Amino acid sequence: MGMAKIKKGDNVVVLSGKDKGKTGTVAQVLPKDGKVVVEGVNMIARHRKPSQTNPQGGIDRYEAPMHIAKVALADPKDGKPTRVRIEERDGKKVRVAVKSGETIDG
Repeated sequence: MGMAKIKKGDNVVVLSGKDKGKTGTVAQVLPKDGKVVVEGVNMIARHRKPSQTNPQGGIDRYEAPMHIAKVALADPKDGKPTRVRIEERDGKKVRVAVKSGETIDG
């Protein structure tokens, strides 16, 4: 697999689904499911029945993981979605935004 194109802490843009066009920070990457969790995006509400631990019950809101193909890295220059290329610069691998040629790492 090599270097992941999307990492925790990245700024990404949602390309499809109900949150299309939203940007957020990657909170978590689930490589074996090919999914990412993006802060504040793809929120779902879970209705909780009252239980011993939570006598009130209520509604939990949290981010559901979404397919990694639904997000693209935000270009560091203009915040628009861009594809990412892995290049070697000075002997170390960095991610490069295809659109602007900006490096994303360091």
